[in-house]
Amino acid sequence: MILARADQASRRYGDVLALDRVDLDVRAGELVGLLGPNGAGKSTLMNLLVGLRRASSGRVELFGGDPRDPASRRQIGVTPQETGLPGTLRVGEVVDFVSAHYPDPVPRGELLDRFGLGDLARRQTGGLSGGQRRRLAVALAFVGRPRLVLLDEPTTGLDVAARHTLWEAIRAFHDDGGTVLLSSHYLEEVEALARRVVVIGQGRVLADDTVDAVRGIVGVRRVSLVANDLPELPGVVRTERIDGRLHLLTTDADQLVRALVTAGTAFADLEVRPTSLEEAFLAITNGSEPTTGDQPVTAAAAGGRPTTA
Repeated sequence: MILARADQASRRYGDVLALDRVDLDVRAGELVGLLGPNGAGKSTLMNLLVGLRRASSGRVELFGGDPRDPASRRQIGVTPQETGLPGTLRVGEVVDFVSAHYPDPVPRGELLDRFGLGDLARRQTGGLSGGQRRRLAVALAFVGRPRLVLLDEPTTGLDVAARHTLWEAIRAFHDDGGTVLLSSHYLEEVEALARRVVVIGQGRVLADDTVDAVRGIVGVRRVSLVANDLPELPGVVRTERIDGRLHLLTTDADQLVRALVTAGTAFADLEVRPTSLEEAFLAITNGSEPTTGDQPVTAAAAGGRPTTA
């Protein structure tokens, strides 16, 4: 069942085209990671899906209807990038206020404990740290037992421990059958949580598939070795030297290794492995991915298995 859909959705702000004919389906039970650099259109897409903005063209649906319909919006939970909490209200009062809008909210104590805020119920929100306020803002997205949660950069500004606390809460919601669309700049976050990755760049969907498939789509491998000097090598996208080792990102690892041997290059401790999601993300958003017309890249387009999208 599709809970949220963008069909050829575009959005303009004056002369700026923030989204350009984006197609996206979010199905029940999915945990989708939305990746893209600043200005890619991630927040604009989320705003369309929750009814805060209207598409300039195309169609956007939430639970099969208009995202601005209050009946549909009561079934979602949202944490935007920027949130404002009344500084004089206590944490428990904020939760109670939001809970009053739902017929069967999560009990206050249970919700706060889930997000590591149990000992802050009587603290005024104005006295919270930035990370504590962020955790509270994310917790409020879950108070109404939503069918779909949209989280826009949920762990920005959090330390490692707080980030992992949020990850566990998001995993628990998903394991119980909840659906999540998660926008993040933390690529390890998407690798840790998401089952499916959608990469957006310059307002368009560049890739839509599993984490492993997105790595494979790019066709880049990391070749690591110890060597002093290297000849001119084919297909090298980027070169790094870290702690005495050379790391070469290449579109054809076999050809690169053959070129090293043919040139008589002295090297040792050779290692070839797939790219990380971060390397794939950088390659895609820099425009080095294979493309097929105006369609987003999928594993099928790159010669792999059919896309799961």
